[in-house]
Amino acid sequence: MTEFEKEQIYDLRLKGVGYKAIAAVLGLSRDSVRGYCKRNGLDGDSEVVALNVEEQKKRHLLCTCCGKPIKQKDKGRTRKFCSEECRRKWWKNNPQERNKNESAIYNYTCPHCGKEFSTYGNKKRKYCSHACYIKDRFWREEDGI
Repeated sequence: MTEFEKEQIYDLRLKGVGYKAIAAVLGLSRDSVRGYCKRNGLDGDSEVVALNVEEQKKRHLLCTCCGKPIKQKDKGRTRKFCSEECRRKWWKNNPQERNKNESAIYNYTCPHCGKEFSTYGNKKRKYCSHACYIKDRFWREEDGI
C-alpha cells in the first residue's frame, strides 16, 4: 500500500465512507482497508471516527495540519504540529487564526522614500525595506556618490 493510498483512506474515512466503498475506489481489498483503519485508530462507525479525530486534534494528540499522531514532551508547551513543515503550511493556509494585538501595530514614514508603512511588533523600525536602508545609509547625495 502506497503513502498516497494511505492518505486517501484516511481522508475518505473521516468523510464517513465505509470500508467497501474505499476499497472499490482505490482498487484494494476490503480487508486491507479495514486492517489499515484498525492499525491507525480509524475503525468502528465512520461518523464516530470523524468525531474522535476532531476531539484528538483539540487535545493535541494529532497534528492540526496532517492528522498524524504527535508525541508530546513531558515539559514545555504542548505541540500542535508534527513537524516544522506542517506548522508553516497550516499558518500559511490559515492567516485569519493569528491573534494580532492592535497595540503592537506601529505606523511610520520611511526617511528615505517617504512611503508610509506599518509594522507589527517592532517599534524601533525606521525604513520600509532593506533597500531603503542601504540607499539612505550608504548612497547619500551629500556624499557625492
